[in-house]
Amino acid sequence: MHPFTYHAATAVEDAVRQHSQRPAAQYIGGGTNLLDLMKEDVERPAHLIGLGKLPLAAIEAGPDGGLRLGALATNADTAWHPEVQRRYPLLSQAILAGASPQLRNMATNGGNLMQRTRCYYFYDTATPCNKREPGSGCSAIGGYNRIHAILGHSPQCIATHPSDMCVGLAALGATVRVSGPQGERAIPFRDFHRLPGDAPHIDNTLRPGELITALDLPNEDFSQHFTYLKLRDRSSYAFALVSVAAALQLDGDTIRAARLALGGVAHKPWRDEEAEAMLQGQPATPATFRRVAAAVVQGAHGFEHNTFKIELAKRAIVRALRQATAMSQPLNPNVFLNSNP
Repeated sequence: MHPFTYHAATAVEDAVRQHSQRPAAQYIGGGTNLLDLMKEDVERPAHLIGLGKLPLAAIEAGPDGGLRLGALATNADTAWHPEVQRRYPLLSQAILAGASPQLRNMATNGGNLMQRTRCYYFYDTATPCNKREPGSGCSAIGGYNRIHAILGHSPQCIATHPSDMCVGLAALGATVRVSGPQGERAIPFRDFHRLPGDAPHIDNTLRPGELITALDLPNEDFSQHFTYLKLRDRSSYAFALVSVAAALQLDGDTIRAARLALGGVAHKPWRDEEAEAMLQGQPATPATFRRVAAAVVQGAHGFEHNTFKIELAKRAIVRALRQATAMSQPLNPNVFLNSNP
């Protein structure tokens, strides 16, 4: 680990000012991802700005009747918060499908959005990686790419975003609130993370020095018919091969509104609003779900070791929508894959 200096920020304005004065600085909350990256020599911040003293841990009513999640609230506190469980149980289920209890007790909501890919080659500094060193090449494209993207990738990068929480936030249409040198702004969640394109080293649309202060959940009711389905290689502490956040509003057997987002398939949480529109007004039947699932993966492209994810994603979408319709919520929303497709 390289030497660095540290400042414990006392206010949001103090944190932003510190970052503006030190271009090589990074914010640190729980540190559950950044410290690993520093130990692996992937990240080398010259200065860390600690956020632990900032008053950003509250979970409270939002201005539009929704719910505001403080950026420094832990994943555990968020998942178990009574209002999150009552009004946004899809998000609670997604958070509890990720990491381990120990990590959820440390990881913050803002940090969850900022975590970086778990691509093997990104962490291996002896191999070329455009995300780590732009212009060096993508080792995953010709290497072992079983966990990699099937949607939204580019010739520069096929890494996937690792978060479960972010898939739930994408499906629910959250808003990211930030503060920076130019003041405060709100970023729709669909616009927060980037696809790799020609700049895979840029993960999100934050401007220099901007700090996430809160996440706003909209005042919409998707609390009755929902599921978060996570398919992975072992039953705990593993990242998704494919995950699906599905939520429906039903009038009898007819879908009035739908939310659908996938994880483990792209450089960002993959919300498909066209698929949601296809579901609206349709009967909640397996035939409808199969048609929509086929549309979601229509443009998918796999590589040598991950082509199986295309069919896996289709089946996962159908299964998630069926579970959401029937409210046959499993006690554990994770699925253990005990073989290598």
